[in-house]
Amino acid sequence: MNSDKIQHFILVFDRHEGRLVEQIDFGSRAKAAVEKYEELEERYRDESYMDIVLVGSDSIDTVKITHANYFDGSARDTYADILRIAN
Repeated sequence: MNSDKIQHFILVFDRHEGRLVEQIDFGSRAKAAVEKYEELEERYRDESYMDIVLVGSDSIDTVKITHANYFDGSARDTYADILRIAN
């Protein structure tokens, strides 16, 4: 994959609600994506049920395949399983 064609996306997923609460497209602006990622990590630092994911890919369609659990709700099921095992 040619680096100038990599698109950057941030996914914010709430495992309690089992849904993607935010999807941000940065295009090829890697620095802006990293800065926003750091901001979101700080914002949600004390909320361990929030997933903040920065992904580089050729398209959002590819991200929806490679990170399908954030789009189809299965990440919530995984989190519930972890909680059951931990308790």
